[in-house]
Amino acid sequence: MDEELKKEIRKMALQNAFEHGGETRDKIILGKILGTKPEFRSKVKEISEDISEIVSTVNQLSLGEQEVEIKENFPEVLIPKEKIEEREGLPELKNAEQGKVITRFPPEPNGYPHIGHAKAAIINSEYAKMYGGKFILRMDDTNPEAERMEYHAAIKVGLEWLGIEFDTVKSTSDDMELFYEKGIELINLGKAYVCTCKREDISKNRRERKACKCSMKDIEKNEKNWKKMNDKFKPGDAIVRFRGDMKADNAVMRDPVLFRIIEGKHYTLGEKYRIWPSYDMAVAIEDSIDDVTHAYRSKEFELRKELIDAILDALNMRKPIQGFFSRLEFKGMPISKRIIKPLIEEGKVTWYDDPRLPTLEALRRRGIKPEAIRKFIMSLGLTKANTLAPFDALEAFNRKFVDADSIRLFMVSNPKKLSVKNLPMSSVEIPNHPIKDMGKRTIEIDGNFYISGEDTQTIKEGSQVRLLGLGNIHITKQGIEFEGKFIETANIKDMPKIQWVPQKTAHAIKMIIPKTLFIGDEFNENSLEELNVYTEPHYLQLKEGEEVQFDRFGYCRKDSQNQAIFTHK
Repeated sequence: MDEELKKEIRKMALQNAFEHGGETRDKIILGKILGTKPEFRSKVKEISEDISEIVSTVNQLSLGEQEVEIKENFPEVLIPKEKIEEREGLPELKNAEQGKVITRFPPEPNGYPHIGHAKAAIINSEYAKMYGGKFILRMDDTNPEAERMEYHAAIKVGLEWLGIEFDTVKSTSDDMELFYEKGIELINLGKAYVCTCKREDISKNRRERKACKCSMKDIEKNEKNWKKMNDKFKPGDAIVRFRGDMKADNAVMRDPVLFRIIEGKHYTLGEKYRIWPSYDMAVAIEDSIDDVTHAYRSKEFELRKELIDAILDALNMRKPIQGFFSRLEFKGMPISKRIIKPLIEEGKVTWYDDPRLPTLEALRRRGIKPEAIRKFIMSLGLTKANTLAPFDALEAFNRKFVDADSIRLFMVSNPKKLSVKNLPMSSVEIPNHPIKDMGKRTIEIDGNFYISGEDTQTIKEGSQVRLLGLGNIHITKQGIEFEGKFIETANIKDMPKIQWVPQKTAHAIKMIIPKTLFIGDEFNENSLEELNVYTEPHYLQLKEGEEVQFDRFGYCRKDSQNQAIFTHK
């Protein structure tokens, strides 16, 4: 490790320790270094030992000694930070005029929408609202081999669930004839050419930054080859390439593809077309003709900014302002179709609504509220730093939305029987919510209860417990089954408080508990737990999809009459 990096680590360690009572931790400093110097992510093991050693020496200093060293070597740490005025919403857009901003969300209908789609849609939607502008949904459907109506419909359903509204809805394929016009125009301008080289030769030339022989052909020859692409050339025989710069450091600019032959049947246009524009060609033309003022998308497209601008410059067309933000994924919950599809095919997950997945259908089924997703995404801001968020960050927002409206019910797992003598009542009324007025429910009781096996581990003969909402019980028999008697008064400190379900009306349900799908790169074979539990009969009165909090267990979503899905604590 070089001395500059060691110095930076010591500065961070001293600052963090000084701000937290004189002590810091290895993991905190490692996180700070990787956040500011992501190039060290591949060298975590190498730098961890040095970080551990530096942190150890810093922690051995007194608070006063830490302050002295900071003053001598890192005085900037002690300069009061300028208070930044907090503002609601996203940062202001460059060159934006109120009422004239137009944004868009252009998903490709080649898979089910996920949390990453939600981020892109919400950011662009919020910007349109922020400036009183317009928002376009544009299905980027120019690859018949990968796209299906099923995905098109799923995207629309997912966006509707998120509460996102559009001023215009269209498909990129609506403008196929215009793409052809612009493609021919680029050929006639000498800005594009038809390449008939083999795929491996094209890749080799691009790596070696060499122009191919096709780029030397005249306009007339390229026009003839364009026509052949319509009827004579087979897929892979010819592509149209933009005349960029084969010497460019940005590999995207090394004569990229503008059109290719695809003979797959398009889900709305059938076999009407066989020459299809690339993403770069399509998005450039569409953003220009749709009057998009600000085109924001995830940062994997950042290198393509130069190409999109170059295409529009070549055609003398209006260019949008392009902006980028980080992709959004959750730790252990990959969004890639290449990972999710095999899991479904192998039966490791049930479908795209499996509650372990980060798809919108899965999040909805798990009990995550669209309002929570919006708040969570807005809280992340417009950073371009990689966002691999822990799922509990979203849970924290969701908890605020589900807590106020979730009915509370009793639920017991690994049930054990408890018989109680001399109960003075045959029914009990229990509030549906501890704070909010959500009414009460009446539970019929006859002295025979189920209690959780976990609770019975702390119950001994002669002890006393409190059945929540019912009263105090003196345990008279301990064993496979428990017996007790109701006692009028008892105010024993730390008396166990346990929940219960009447045996006679107990309703059996399966509790599905989703857990982290991947640990590192390995599929977690224990990522889905199933519990057979009992709950109150009132569960049957809840609507499907309604959120409920099972006391001392967590928030869950009613998936069906006989199944619930654990949302989170």
